[in-house]
Amino acid sequence: MTAAPALSFVKGHGTQNDFVVIPDPTVSVDLTTELVSALCDRQRGIGADGVLRVATAGALVGAGVIDALPDGVAADDWFMDYRNADGSIAEMCGNGVRVFAHYCRAAGLVDSDTFPVGSRAGSRPVVVHRFDAVDADVSVAMGHVRLDGPSAVGIARGRYIGERVDVGNPHLACVVEGLTVDSLAALDLTTGAQLDADVFPNGANVEILTPLAPSESDVDFTAHMRVFERGVGETRSCGTGLVAAASAALHGIGRDAGVVGITIPGGDVVVTVADGAAVLRGPSRLVARGELNPGWAVL
Repeated sequence: MTAAPALSFVKGHGTQNDFVVIPDPTVSVDLTTELVSALCDRQRGIGADGVLRVATAGALVGAGVIDALPDGVAADDWFMDYRNADGSIAEMCGNGVRVFAHYCRAAGLVDSDTFPVGSRAGSRPVVVHRFDAVDADVSVAMGHVRLDGPSAVGIARGRYIGERVDVGNPHLACVVEGLTVDSLAALDLTTGAQLDADVFPNGANVEILTPLAPSESDVDFTAHMRVFERGVGETRSCGTGLVAAASAALHGIGRDAGVVGITIPGGDVVVTVADGAAVLRGPSRLVARGELNPGWAVL
């Protein structure tokens, strides 16, 4: 048994999908499964859906955290080293990128409102439309979206058919005909999601959403969604899940482009799909910063 190290941190969230941000430019923190799990535990740690380490891509390669620079990522790009709440590594997190970009801008790590964020899924260009020490409005170019055909998931006593979507990480996005906002809210996700292991050998995020409704505002359609994240459970928002859901929903009505406003338990975002790619725009909030005491947890 070892004692957890002292750590400086920032706590932030994107539509209530929350993260512990660990500034670690020298890559001196050993982000073990046990440490990440303790940090994200809502009783014995800070509590979060995941951890975002802040370091340059070159420093992470030098430390052996990543084997090589992913596609489009330069050595001096700030890299979002993302871990799920259970300590597992994830390729991408759309809400996490917004919080990460907000932190980089507010902390003075970058001096432009437009810059790339490195991730294991490749480079993700961001635009910080506005920011201060607490709030920001950020767009993230989420890259290529690939639709791979149908599969099924079991949730509680229900079985749902969805579209397999790759957004740098795997998803099953289920548009449920006849699903209302009230019935979506009543859906029990505490039982987990039973996926086809042959189709998703490493698991996947699962989105359940209402059918698209035409909108008279500045978006083409609106929908409501809940999400089950692999390695976490239900979260109040999932950025890649929102992109997967919007893309699958548009595909389901015969469209390959459109602007979709989606309401999740944590708030509202806008997903723009065009030319096989997507942009996610939504808020970020940095709520606290501090330092964990030496030995704050036993690992």
